[in-house]
Amino acid sequence: MALGPRLDLRQSQSLVMTPQLQQAIKLLALSNLEIETFVGEALEANPLLEAGEVRAEDRDPPAESDQPEIHDATPGQGDEALDIDPGSLDTDRDTGDWSAEHSGAGAAGDAPDLENRSNEDLSLADHLEAQVGPASPDAVAEFIARHIIGLLDEAGYLGTDLRDIAVSLDVPLARVEEALGVVQSLDPTGVGARSLSECLALQAKEADRYDPCMEVLIDNLELVAKGAVAHLKRICRVDDEDFAEMLSELRGYDPKPGLKFGGSPSGAVVPDVLLRAKDDGWDIQLNEDTLPRLVVNRSYYVELRAGATSKDAKGWLSEKLADANWLIKALDQRQKTILKVAAEIVKQQDGFFRRGVSELRPLTLKTVAEAIDMHESTVSRVTSNKFLHCERGTFELKYFFTSGVGGGTDGEGASAEAVKARIKALCDAEDPKKILSDDKLVELLKAEGFDLARRTVAKYREAIGIGSSVQRRRAKKLAAMG
Repeated sequence: MALGPRLDLRQSQSLVMTPQLQQAIKLLALSNLEIETFVGEALEANPLLEAGEVRAEDRDPPAESDQPEIHDATPGQGDEALDIDPGSLDTDRDTGDWSAEHSGAGAAGDAPDLENRSNEDLSLADHLEAQVGPASPDAVAEFIARHIIGLLDEAGYLGTDLRDIAVSLDVPLARVEEALGVVQSLDPTGVGARSLSECLALQAKEADRYDPCMEVLIDNLELVAKGAVAHLKRICRVDDEDFAEMLSELRGYDPKPGLKFGGSPSGAVVPDVLLRAKDDGWDIQLNEDTLPRLVVNRSYYVELRAGATSKDAKGWLSEKLADANWLIKALDQRQKTILKVAAEIVKQQDGFFRRGVSELRPLTLKTVAEAIDMHESTVSRVTSNKFLHCERGTFELKYFFTSGVGGGTDGEGASAEAVKARIKALCDAEDPKKILSDDKLVELLKAEGFDLARRTVAKYREAIGIGSSVQRRRAKKLAAMG
């Protein structure tokens, strides 16, 4: 074979993510407040954009034959919902330049930085949300605990009666009390308290100083405020030295533990999706108050185009028009995508919306993504920082994704709560002379349709406070002797 230089032609295909598409994907994950900021920057940067309804004089296109197509941000028109192939890019780590130099994609400026917030900007709700999952015994308790977190004020106090929460979520009061216990176990100690006394008591218990004397002192804070030292020493049954030590300990506690965190209180949430029951189903709508209303000022475009004489001026004007068209289209796609995902979540969690949190079923991003023919990454972005309002309250969309395990009599995954309840029932009913091992529990659960690994059974058993077979055998033997 002869050796020498030569020229070859090869044809190949590759997926190129344009800056416009990259930023459209980023818009999916933005909250209402961040979208509002983004749109505000776009209005300042682009003279062809304006906020508000479409004006009558703008409904007919200008006469110029070379006028590009202009889109209006009206939900239900234009392109379909936006979907992303997760294999094409990782936008969470994307560092691409979105400036105005790139095909007019970034005239509105960069999207808000969601990943580099300082601890001072971390809200109390965000701090608690990061802890509540591991601290919850099951999915239902976690769901209720997250709801309670949303009701806390900025100081960390719960001002809503537990009975009202139980009625709102249609759950037993005992389950709400259990969830409150989860919230009160989180850092900082004292959050979730319903009074100053309870807040200080939680901190005293954490410090292992909540003895009967300290309990009496905390129960009589009004006397502490009045300086009734003699009376307090008498009812606490302590001498001067012990009382001074107790008072010093009490003054070291934080009466408003939530104030050490920045950010806005989580209660000021504006829902993206509104859900209302109908006779034959559900009425699901986007909250129009949160929809950015942007249009292209066509009259101004025609005026500027008539005065553009140089090539650079015409190029700049075309770029601004492309920017405006792209942003309106991207916001429209964002709205449709949110509505499409929310509608499927409502369909999947129909039992919750009708009968309460006890009907919350296991749900994964993959299940929703496959049902609406989208990628999991799209659903993940849409459910972040988006809220749905219904008769039971306002919930973040991600709350409806609960853990589940294999099996179940209906052919779908069973909830972790159901599995834990069954493990507890089997252990409670076991013969003291034939204590069930974890392997035996796996066998019995499998016969009932729960296909679980031994380590999963052991994890759930420990989570609900049930000891090993050796510990249970010893405990039941002692109980029989007593």
